[in-house]
Amino acid sequence: MTEEEARAWISARYDVSRETLLQRFADAVVAETANQNLVSASSIGQLWARHIVDSAQLVAFAGKHDGPWIDIGTGAGFPGLVVGILVDRPVVLIEPRRKRAAFLEAVVDSLGLSPRVAVVCARAAQYRGTAAVISARALAALPEALAMGAHLSTTKTAWILPKGPRAEEEVAAARQTWHGTFHVEQSITDPHSLIITAKGVARR
Repeated sequence: MTEEEARAWISARYDVSRETLLQRFADAVVAETANQNLVSASSIGQLWARHIVDSAQLVAFAGKHDGPWIDIGTGAGFPGLVVGILVDRPVVLIEPRRKRAAFLEAVVDSLGLSPRVAVVCARAAQYRGTAAVISARALAALPEALAMGAHLSTTKTAWILPKGPRAEEEVAAARQTWHGTFHVEQSITDPHSLIITAKGVARR
């Protein structure tokens, strides 16, 4: 997906006010990358395709799972802050690194999202709450990611986890210790990227 295609994808699905917020967020990421390594230098020129649309496409997998969306290891705000911009639901961004959490807090405040979007500077294990949706991007292999977020989930929680080309192997490994319905979907942004979705997750 090119940058032009990524912007067109957003424009076709969201109104101009949300698109404007995404642009302000993108500008903030580019500016802050000079101070801390939020995204790789090689991906700055492909920010909309590699990060924004790559995050935005996850919204469709949440379906009608109303309630808090918890993003574990948010980092620069992908996918959690993109989700917070695009959907009208509570979103919790869990990020243990203080400098990144401070950046996220500043952006959430500047975009007027603080009534719905909360930044938690902590590890997932330290947070208490129940999620309707849990996401985590480039956090850990699936078995470890499930372990990190299990205390935040119920059997009704939807898990949405962007992955690389070895997603099927991660699902096979997870099935040894976890029950659940797992699916692997193709990312629209990169033919080598996959998305694991899961429901009914519980330890064996």
